[in-house]
This record gives sequence, structure tokens and C-alpha cells, in this order.
Amino acid sequence: QVQLVESGGGLVQAGGSLRLSCAASGRTFSMNMGWFRQAPGKDREFVASIRWSGDNINYADSVKGRFTISRDNAKNTVYLQMNSLKPEDTAVYYCAANTYTSYVYNNKDHYAYWGQGTQVTVSS
Repeated sequence: QVQLVESGGGLVQAGGSLRLSCAASGRTFSMNMGWFRQAPGKDREFVASIRWSGDNINYADSVKGRFTISRDNAKNTVYLQMNSLKPEDTAVYYCAANTYTSYVYNNKDHYAYWGQGTQVTVSS
């Protein structure tokens, strides 16, 4: 099995930055990783993804140019650097993973493993 633990969330003013981390343990070989977020009363939405090899990086249009996903396979950790944060970025952020060779990167149903989430609150 795979366990994912997010950290790095918090309260920040608009325009500020945060870096989220997701530490994986268990069977972590060749895992594709993604970040999703869920605001109150809304569906969980895709934020960013990165394949196990570190390539094929994708972003939601709403975060493109502001967020950067990266990974350190030696540490079994994936990061989400969030800059120029906006109040509409407020949500619980979830780390997700799969070991599929073929999947739709922005489809939450294509991820088998999930972390518990970390709250990000951006004040105006």
C-alpha cells in the first residue's frame, strides 16, 4: 500500500506564497503524482500533475504561471510551490498518486491513493 502525507498549508495574504509537500511511503516505485483541491461546497478539482519520471507536467489553467509542481524521487516527495496566491485559491489541497502507465491526469477517479489534505487559506 501507499501512504501520502501532505504538509505546508496555512494562512497567507493575497499575493503571498506557500510550498506544499507530500511525502509518500510504502510502495512508491514509479508513482505518478497529482495535486487536487476542494473548496467548500465545490467538487474536488485538478491542480497539477507530474509523471513518475518527472516529465509530462500539467497544470489547471487557473494556476498556470503561478504554481509549480516538482518531485524528489530520492525523498519520495512531491512539492507544489504556490506563488501569487489569490483568495480563490482557498481550499483543502490533496496529494494523489497512481501507478498506471495510462491515465487521464486531471481525472480524480484515475488516482488510487490520497492524502488527508492540508488547508490553504488566502486572505484578501
